Amino acid sequence: MQSLAAATRALAAASPDRRFGRVVSVQGALIEIDGLAGAAEIGSRIGIETGGGVVAAEVTGINAGRAQCLPFRDPHGLRSGTCAWLEDGSFAVRPSARWLGRMVDGLGRPIDGLGPLPNGSDPQPIKAAPPPAAGRARVGGRIETGVRALDLFVPLCSGQRLGLFAGSGVGKSVLLSMLARWTACDVAVIGLIGERGREVQEFVEDDLGAEGLARSVVVVATSDEPALIRRQAAWTTLAIAEHFRDQGLNVLCLMDSVTRFAMAQREIGLANGEPPATRGYTPTVFAELPRLLERAGPGLPGQGTITGVFTVLVDGDDHNEPVADAVRGILDGHVVITRRIAERGRYPAIDLLKSVSRTLPHCLSDEQNRIRLAARALLATHGDMEEIVRLGAYTTGSNPEVDRAIRIAPQIEALLTQTRQDRGDAADAFAAMAQLMEGTDADAL
Repeated sequence: MQSLAAATRALAAASPDRRFGRVVSVQGALIEIDGLAGAAEIGSRIGIETGGGVVAAEVTGINAGRAQCLPFRDPHGLRSGTCAWLEDGSFAVRPSARWLGRMVDGLGRPIDGLGPLPNGSDPQPIKAAPPPAAGRARVGGRIETGVRALDLFVPLCSGQRLGLFAGSGVGKSVLLSMLARWTACDVAVIGLIGERGREVQEFVEDDLGAEGLARSVVVVATSDEPALIRRQAAWTTLAIAEHFRDQGLNVLCLMDSVTRFAMAQREIGLANGEPPATRGYTPTVFAELPRLLERAGPGLPGQGTITGVFTVLVDGDDHNEPVADAVRGILDGHVVITRRIAERGRYPAIDLLKSVSRTLPHCLSDEQNRIRLAARALLATHGDMEEIVRLGAYTTGSNPEVDRAIRIAPQIEALLTQTRQDRGDAADAFAAMAQLMEGTDADAL
């Protein structure tokens, strides 16, 4: 009787008809379908029959009554005249607490070989609007990251959105893994967007570890997947984070990387005929970036928060390239990771003088701000004179401030150096920094 009632409800909810069309054109990744005029809209789900099975697609444009679609997987075997149909409903996921410890793809389907996902009761739209600006709660207090350079100079607060800006191969992913394991939160949602396929298991098993994975949901879209699934994976990451935020939890959302999301959106825009603008990026790239990033942050009163850390892969080590420049203007702070510091052997290779947290100075006490500003001034003095000292053009005793910077700056560098096994403590780090600024050599550091 119960199954009969469920079947009755399903029939009542089902659409009485289904709209069909046919494939009339395939140009690169773009598929044009005729016969869906007046029914298909931007974002609609499409099913296309091929020799290798059904290919799921999404309507990304409409031209002269034809639906322009992009597939979620390689459309091998697609032919002109192939049958296509409009699917019911929109793209959504149904996260639950039992998703913790699991890996999913850009559409929320399990990819870890651990069986089906136990779905929650309420659908969470993959693409949702951020909370209304006038109703959102404010950014909360400081949370410990376990990374001394961040806790001392670029603190992270609950509900803040921070960007990690770096070129390739300078330790960005390692820093992200340290944050995933050590940052104080209830749940972590990690989006690996356009990641190298061989690095996914390394990140999960070696960097995140069993303890980190137990409190995390990992969303994966590797670099070989279609642009649509890479873009969708970024949206899915935020949708899962929003589900846990709505449960009143403090969520840490990590995304690596926003640049690959922008590249995926560029591919989609170019396929739809958008004109390339700045460095080949289409206008929709710069429209979609704030829509994605604004979804992180504090929720409404009574809800939890989404503390976001987003990596930006700067093109050619140019920190003013278009995506980096756009993202920096949206987020609440930026951490600059430079090759020069990495080559010197100090990891994390954070350039403290170029990194900014917009929650300062309010998130630190007066004493902590005094120590931070004094250390920052000393590092600036050392940076200004570093080349002159290296050339031997500076004579010791010429300037007491420079002498002090030359003596203490290497000790600060040693304090900030960490491996992925060396978890820092903010209180101990501030105490050690205070000792250094008072001129006391801390051999035990």
